[in-house]
Amino acid sequence: MVFTELIKNTYLGNSLQNWLIAITVAIVLSLILNSINKYLFLKLSKHAENTSTKLDDILVGFLSKTNFMLVIVFSIFVGSLFLDLNKTLLVIRKSVIIIAFLVQTALWGSGVITFIVNRKLNKYSFETSRTAITQIKSMGLVSKIVLWVVIFLLILDNLGFNITTLIAGLGIGGITVALALQNVLGDLIASLSIIVDKPFVVGDFIILDDFLGNVEHIGLKTTRVRSLSGEQIIFSNNDLLSSRLRNYKRMYERRIVFTIGVIYQTTAEMIEAIPKWIKEIVDSEPNARFDRSHFSSYGDFSLNFETVYFVESPDYNVYMDIQQNINMGIFRKFEQERVEFAYPTQTLFLARNVSNSELSNNS
Repeated sequence: MVFTELIKNTYLGNSLQNWLIAITVAIVLSLILNSINKYLFLKLSKHAENTSTKLDDILVGFLSKTNFMLVIVFSIFVGSLFLDLNKTLLVIRKSVIIIAFLVQTALWGSGVITFIVNRKLNKYSFETSRTAITQIKSMGLVSKIVLWVVIFLLILDNLGFNITTLIAGLGIGGITVALALQNVLGDLIASLSIIVDKPFVVGDFIILDDFLGNVEHIGLKTTRVRSLSGEQIIFSNNDLLSSRLRNYKRMYERRIVFTIGVIYQTTAEMIEAIPKWIKEIVDSEPNARFDRSHFSSYGDFSLNFETVYFVESPDYNVYMDIQQNINMGIFRKFEQERVEFAYPTQTLFLARNVSNSELSNNS
């Protein structure tokens, strides 16, 4: 009799029976949800190790990021549905469950970002791609910061704060900071563009204006290039993307144009034969592809021949070896055929003065 009356007594607007039901539902539901989460996590983890698909890995990441405290909050919310609450408590309950859902969403989002970052990092070796690894980790960190800032603003909005004024204030402050740090931010955005678009990577040989060398390091603000003479040249990332840049590492073949000149005393038969000789010499090189050779012009002191061929390799040393062989081949052929190379000369024709007596004697 006493127990029956005790159960029917009212506490904070609800009977003890309703409170016991709400508490029991909350405890049982939290235990069930936690058990299901652990069971699915173990099963999917074993399954993910034996499959190459990424969907099960993402699900495992979601389950690992499910916070037990937030499960308890959700269970209490469900248990509170069995209680009669006043308007103030209803508003608090709604805010708490929304905040819990937002925080859990942020945790899941962070897990997805971590999964994507780790997947990208698995493609690189730390010894050979330190720059790419650093940049990918930086992008992951920035993404997480942006995610949590958005979640924080949504939580403030749910708590009744006027985030419009806050965002406006942050916007004005952001503009001020952006103006003060526009060069730094420009280089940072350029760094992200280099990562995504990849106009060059570490190890590429690039030429920018009068500077050339191998890319050594790509940072968040600057890119370092090791020049052929040995010194390190440092460019800001923004300058690199706003300039005309030539990437020789991605060149598939090299087009070569060179000219030679012979003296004007060369016979017409020799002039007709020279392009054929050059073609034979170029064709004898295994990594060279002949394009054309012509008697191109009359120079001040030479008859000029222009030759074009392609080196089927981007390696500069290979090109120089081929050009040297071609030059030596032309030199030997001209020596054999007694054809003379032209060099800057001037020929003076002197007119002899003739006297009147000589003219009369000749007449």
